Amino acid sequence: MKDQDLSQDLQIQVQQALQQQKPLSIQGGNSKPFYGRPVEGETLDVSGHQGIIAYEPTELAITVRAGTPLNTLEALLDEQQQQLPFEPPNYNGQATIGGVVAAGLSGPRRPYAGSVRDSVLGVKIINGQGQILEFGGRVMKNVAGYDVSRLMVGAMGTLGLLLEISFKLRPQAEQEITLSKALTPDQARQEWRKYFGQATNLSATAYDGQQLLLRLSGGSASVAALHSRIGGDLIHDGATTWAQLKNHQTPFFNKATTLWRITQRPASPLHDFPGKQQIEWNGGLLWLNSDAPAEEIRQLAHKHGGHATLFRAADIPST
Repeated sequence: MKDQDLSQDLQIQVQQALQQQKPLSIQGGNSKPFYGRPVEGETLDVSGHQGIIAYEPTELAITVRAGTPLNTLEALLDEQQQQLPFEPPNYNGQATIGGVVAAGLSGPRRPYAGSVRDSVLGVKIINGQGQILEFGGRVMKNVAGYDVSRLMVGAMGTLGLLLEISFKLRPQAEQEITLSKALTPDQARQEWRKYFGQATNLSATAYDGQQLLLRLSGGSASVAALHSRIGGDLIHDGATTWAQLKNHQTPFFNKATTLWRITQRPASPLHDFPGKQQIEWNGGLLWLNSDAPAEEIRQLAHKHGGHATLFRAADIPST
C-alpha cells in the first residue's frame, strides 16, 4: 500500500473548480458506478490518497486516508484479529474506504453490530469552499453540537470530499459457523424473529425463499450450544457464502433485471412484491429483482412502511 498524502493537491483542484464554477466527479476505486444518479464533471481521483495515519489495536480505533483500498485495510485488521463492525461490501474488489463511507452501505452484520454511521468516529474533509475541516475524533467521540462526521456517511460526496476517516473497530469472533435450514417463508420469518430476540451469537441471516442461512459468531462453547439448540445443516465454507452474498456474487444478483434495495421494519410480514426476493437483516433488508414499474415498487414499499431504492438499473451490468 502507498503512504501518500495528496491533501494539498486535492484542495487545489477543488479550489480551481470552484473558481471556474465547474462540477467535479469524485472517484476512488470506481467499484460502484451503478449506484446513485449519473454525475457530470471532471473526475477528481482520490485513489492515490492512501495510508494508515493512526492505528491503536488496543484502543480498537484506526484512522485512514480515503483512497486506501478496503482490501488492504481489512488485511491489516485481520492480522490483529479485528474488523470493521459493519462488514462493508467490496463488489469488484476495488473499493476504497472513502467510497465505503460515501455510499454508506453495510453488509450482513449490520443489525447486530451497527451501520457505517455507528462506526465513524471522525472525518477530515474538503468542503465546497475548498477548506479543509475536521469533525469528531480519532479514538473516542469528541463532538460538541451536531455530529457532522456522521452526515458524510451515505452523502455520496455531495457534502464534501473525504480525506481521512476514523473508525471504531471490534474483535473478530473466536468462532463463526453458518447453518442452513429449509423453511417456508412464514417459518423463516418466525425463526429469525425468535433468534434475533434471544440469540446473542447470531451475526447474519439470509433467506432466498427456500433456504434460511444463519451465521453464529462468538465463543466456541456458546456457538456450539446455540447450534445444538436451533439445529440446521452446517455449511463448511460459510465465510465464502457470506462474502459472495455481501459482494453480490451469487446468481440472484447476476440477473439482467432491475435490482431494488428495500428497507423495512424487521417485524414486517413477507409481502408479495412482483419479482424474485433475497432477504437479509432478519427481514429488515429486501433485495428485489423486478421489471415492474418503479412507481409500483415504491408504492408497495411505502404501503408496508418501507423505503425502496433503485440500486442497479437493468441496463447496467452487475459487478
